[in-house]
Amino acid sequence: MPPTTSTSEALRPIVVSGPSGAGKSTLLSRLFEHYPQRFGFSISHTTRAPRGQEKDGVEYHFTTRAAFLKLVDEGGFIEHAQFGSNLYGTSIAAVKEVRDKGRCCILDIEMEGVKQVKKTDLNARFVFVQPPSVEVLEERLRGRGTDKEEAVVERLAKAREEMEFGRGEGVADLVVVNGELERAWGEFRGFCVPDEGI
Repeated sequence: MPPTTSTSEALRPIVVSGPSGAGKSTLLSRLFEHYPQRFGFSISHTTRAPRGQEKDGVEYHFTTRAAFLKLVDEGGFIEHAQFGSNLYGTSIAAVKEVRDKGRCCILDIEMEGVKQVKKTDLNARFVFVQPPSVEVLEERLRGRGTDKEEAVVERLAKAREEMEFGRGEGVADLVVVNGELERAWGEFRGFCVPDEGI
């Protein structure tokens, strides 16, 4: 069956949000692996330091606080927020670059960013990914071994707030509870690629 989604609809940006450790990165990695020519990732700016093998311009645009705030003053962000002691933001240029390539732009952003995007004319679709419970999330975060104890506690507190927000009326077009990966992937893929009729 040929795709029925119009070009305009297919290029509507997709905002993916959810607590750190909910499995967004795993789902997004699969999406890009299966559809390398259909989607493009909006690479966010952040003032946090790279983790592990992260590279500048790949996972994030790693920048200084001063440079980040300068871009805020210049109106260069669609959304930006502070998470912990670090700043994160999605630049207008990053989204435009993806669309100019004829691809659907994926934005992986925090709760405050979602609120800001909803006030813009971006005409995005929203999917919220969450773990089955805060307890499962805590296991995942501690299993990473990348954060100090105080950072884990901070992330868990933020996750509770985000999960309550994500389930709110009108926040997300789809909420994916990522407990069993294959089921979660099926829901996520069906939302992002609706013309396949999954």
